Amino acid sequence: MQTSTKFSEDIVPLSDMKVNPGRVVNQVDKTHRPVLLTNRGRGVAVVQSLKDYETEVEERAFLRGVVQGLMDLEEGREMKLSDVKKHLGLG
Repeated sequence: MQTSTKFSEDIVPLSDMKVNPGRVVNQVDKTHRPVLLTNRGRGVAVVQSLKDYETEVEERAFLRGVVQGLMDLEEGREMKLSDVKKHLGLG
C-alpha cells in the first residue's frame, strides 16, 4: 500500500541516482512510494517498484471497466444475463 509522498526523501536529483542507484531502488521497494528524479530542478522521471506499478495498472484497468459499464448502463446498452452467458459460451 502506497503512503503519502515525503518530499524530503522522495525527490532525488538525477546525479544522485547515477551515483547510487541501488539506494533509490531499495527506497521505493521499502517505502512503496515512487521517487521523482529531477534534472536541473525539473522532474524528468519516476522510479517505482515493479509490484506497485503492476498493481496500479490493474487498478486503472478495473476502474476503466467500471466506468465504461456505468456509461453503457446510462446509455441503455445492456444485455440479459442469459444472453451474456451465450455470448461468452457459458450456457
